[in-house]
This record gives sequence, structure tokens and C-alpha cells, in this order.
Amino acid sequence: MTTENDTAAKTFLILHGFQNHRPSGHWQHWLAERLRERGHEVRYPQLPSPDAPVLAEWLGALEEHGKRPARGEFVVLAHSLSVLLWLRAGARRPDADRVLLVAPPSPSVTASIPEITAFADGLDLAETGLGARLVYGGGDPYCPEGADLHYGRPLGLDLDLVPDGGHLSPAHGYGDWPSVLEWCEDPSVRVKGR
Repeated sequence: MTTENDTAAKTFLILHGFQNHRPSGHWQHWLAERLRERGHEVRYPQLPSPDAPVLAEWLGALEEHGKRPARGEFVVLAHSLSVLLWLRAGARRPDADRVLLVAPPSPSVTASIPEITAFADGLDLAETGLGARLVYGGGDPYCPEGADLHYGRPLGLDLDLVPDGGHLSPAHGYGDWPSVLEWCEDPSVRVKGR
């Protein structure tokens, strides 16, 4: 028997980026706490070797933590390098109901950082039908040309631009981010800055 609470329950998978050790001052940490307080299941794993990530290990972690729950909506939020992880996963990508891709690094930036070049090598942006929303900040030093140019338009993604959002990280003022929490509970909400 399905109760109203069962149908309202959601499972969230939150994926962090390069050199991220899930600090308490990051919006993802803040979001995980708020979602748990509201009764949702939250998976917020520490991905292996965040300072020297290995694509195969991150793909394995995605498979491990991305198993679809038995019931309820399954929502994925990926920030920075994990956006490339999501795009690289292809057929190994979990079956999610909604996906929020936040502030991916540009191909040129990714290629300039030896520890993460494998995440962009051979990335096929011809894929369609991802059904994801891309949120990106104006003035992002890790994607100076704009994530809409590199990912949003080529993949036909729904786009939310946060003017002056930078990399949408604590360094750019994103410790708490109420708009993302609102989107988590209502997919019609447009994600905006703090």
C-alpha cells in the first residue's frame, strides 16, 4: 500500500567536483542537510581520490550510489567535474527522473589540469535526450566562455544562468542556496542566484 508520504518522498544523489572533500561551507553540504531535514533520502558520497580523480573509479562510484530507489522520484545534482562524469557515464548513467548539472568546467580548462584531463578526453557532445537542466554562473573562471556554449546548446539542455555566479561555489558566495532547494522540491522553479 502506497501512502501519501511514500509518493512525496524523493531520493537525491549529490555529486561533488574536483578537490572537493564535501566541506560544510559548500552549497551541496547545506542542501544535503536541508533535504534530510525534510524527510528525503540523500546520497552524498565522497568520491574516490578527489585531488587526483580516476575516471573509472568515479564511474564505479556513480554506479554504486546511483541505484534507483524502489519508489519515489530519483533526482541527481552534479557540480563541476561531476557534470563531466555524468556526461561520460553514457549507458552506465543511472536512471534518474530529474538531473541538475551545475557549473561544468570548459574543455580547455579541463585539458589544462593534468589530474582531470581524462574526464574530457573523447567526450561526445552529440548525445541528445539527456533531459537535464544546466545551471551556470556568469564569470565562471573554470568555464570563461560560458557553459551554455560548450554544453547547454550542443546538448539541448534547459538553461538557467546565474549572473555573476562564478563557479557557483563557496568562493563565489554559494554556501547556502535556497533556489536549488526550491528546485529540488518543485522542478518548475527556475534556479537563480542567492
